Amino acid sequence: MEKEQEFIGYIEQSIIQNWNLNALTDYNGVTLQYKDVARKIAKFHIAMEMAGIKPGDKIAVCGRNSAHWGVAYLAIVTYGAVVVPILHEFKADNIHNIVNHSETQLLFVGDQIWENLNEEAMPFLKGIISLADFSLLVSRSEELSYGHGHRNEIFGKRYPSRFSEEHVSYKQNTPDDLALINYTSGTTGFSKGVMLNYRCLLSNVLYCQEMTPLKPGDRTIAILPMGHVFGMTYDFLYGIFSGVHIHFLTRIPSPKVIAQACADIKPNLICCVPLVVEKIIKKDILPKLDSTIGKLLLRVPIINDRLKATARQAAIDIFGGEFDEIIVGGAPLNKEVEAFLMKIGFPITVGYGMTECGPLISSERWEDHKLYSCGTPASRMTVKIDSDDPENIPGEILCKGDNLMIGYYKNPEATAQAIDEDGWLHTGDLATMDAAGHITIRGRQKSVLMGASGQNIYPEEIESKLNNMPFVSESLVVMQNDKIVALIYPDFDEAFAQGLQQTDIDKVMETNRAELNQMLPKYCQIAKVKIHFEEFEKTAKKSIKRFMYQEVKE
Repeated sequence: MEKEQEFIGYIEQSIIQNWNLNALTDYNGVTLQYKDVARKIAKFHIAMEMAGIKPGDKIAVCGRNSAHWGVAYLAIVTYGAVVVPILHEFKADNIHNIVNHSETQLLFVGDQIWENLNEEAMPFLKGIISLADFSLLVSRSEELSYGHGHRNEIFGKRYPSRFSEEHVSYKQNTPDDLALINYTSGTTGFSKGVMLNYRCLLSNVLYCQEMTPLKPGDRTIAILPMGHVFGMTYDFLYGIFSGVHIHFLTRIPSPKVIAQACADIKPNLICCVPLVVEKIIKKDILPKLDSTIGKLLLRVPIINDRLKATARQAAIDIFGGEFDEIIVGGAPLNKEVEAFLMKIGFPITVGYGMTECGPLISSERWEDHKLYSCGTPASRMTVKIDSDDPENIPGEILCKGDNLMIGYYKNPEATAQAIDEDGWLHTGDLATMDAAGHITIRGRQKSVLMGASGQNIYPEEIESKLNNMPFVSESLVVMQNDKIVALIYPDFDEAFAQGLQQTDIDKVMETNRAELNQMLPKYCQIAKVKIHFEEFEKTAKKSIKRFMYQEVKE
């Protein structure tokens, strides 16, 4: 394989070709050009070499999105080591377990995470390095202490005149080499180490380039957590391969923060979870159009072309006005919001994937997006529905191709359960697929509820309707004592702002239940509503951890 066709070779060529362009920026903070990133990579290679780190060794990165997170990742992968990105939202004991299970040699860690960790619980580490300033927090190796402490001095001796593009030369890889172990956040409560090779990572990035070409100097915004493969692929690797200027939101990415950042940065591509788009549309777009219509625009046809154009321009402006499209994934997009955005011609598309596919399984351009679907199979991927009538009867999504993982690290039993003898990954998601290949998700296989007469009930479809009703922020439909119950976290801010008391909120939710039941077949109607006073716990993709609420009893 020619070097230009390798995963690491692409990174090398992008750094060389975009040497004087901006690469990584902390929003309202430091900016590194590609040449700055290259110098830092070279210095870390010196430190790793002196410490006895070998290609194939595991090195973990755990922290909030930042330019230094990106530098650490690139330094690891271009050295030929295996990256272990860890979600910064994980609890300390889970981080300890991942570091130990993955046999990590070095850990790059953010300050907030480091405060809660116990190095004694990670006895096999050679050292811990701060992502804030790259200082050495813990060293259990004289070689590491020397190499890290003298990396600038050694760098100066190796490149006495000037470090330039000609000095950038990284380890070559083969497509089957292990590149990364990503521990799933999941909705089942158990983290598994997904092994991805270079073929998988390269296939994903090339697909991104095929679908939404970016050019050197374009601007992107990293909203999704880099410790999750969706953010790592779309927001980071895709950007680096394309020579773009990546802006990291170093704060919690609330809709307000995202809207302000988009206005400042004017990104050319935006990737995020659906919840962000839903909140911005409902709170910042619809109220500005017509205070008397409000959320009704989500539920009635828009006939007025002028209103469509006004709504479209308002929505585009709030996301910076210069983006090609918004790509959402990781959770379902509210159906009413999706229908509204398609009516006004807003450039948004919905993708589908899993960590086990690094992550892409399906997507498509916004111009070709079919309402309520999540696209068609990604290039170099094959998808089928395990159903006798896949167009009409939901079945499990099965897939295989270049994006597929090697398996779960040190867990052959789980690998065998996920990938069958013919190489098909069993996703656990239920869907239909039309003759053109458009995939429409119906729900998780584990989430399906059984009605009294044996009917399949897809809670996600009910929740999508319920979430668009007055004063509902989010909901979860579960089975309790053979009755279908809706757990609801109300939009307390909006309710209290309109003068409602708690008793009023209870009455509104009961009205919502009655209205919703009129839309539903009798076998899946809601028997009772229960109010939750805190948001439901979520994964990094902002999917509710459904397993935590399934066993709630009367």
